[in-house]
Amino acid sequence: MKAFHIIAMVAWFAGLFYLPRLFVYHADLPETDTLGHTRFCTMERRLFWGIMTPSAIVTIFLGLGLVHMMGYSFHTPPLWLSLKLGLVGLVVIYHAYCGVLMKKFALSQNQHSSLFYRIFNEITVLILVGIVLLVVIKPT
Repeated sequence: MKAFHIIAMVAWFAGLFYLPRLFVYHADLPETDTLGHTRFCTMERRLFWGIMTPSAIVTIFLGLGLVHMMGYSFHTPPLWLSLKLGLVGLVVIYHAYCGVLMKKFALSQNQHSSLFYRIFNEITVLILVGIVLLVVIKPT
């Protein structure tokens, strides 16, 4: 079960790293490039719905199963686990916001620059580092 959890998590985070990078390139397209716009919308939609969302669902369910199997209580989890679950919650919010941004691109309503998306892309790195540190250090 743990191996499937890791595979799903890697796929989810790969998508979370790549989708904002697609947004960077999409935001740089000239407005007259309708073919490019269509191509990016297709790539973003397939990544979000075909890889990221299924991987997120599998990661969350298997992660909750692992927490249960390891004997941790959801009523009184250790501090490190509470913080980790909080960070996972932030990742879920980030994932949902990526969906909102994807929809705005599809409707030609993007209001952000490529610089915004470059900075936005770094948020997942910070959250992932936090999650890894919490798992390794396990502060009490």
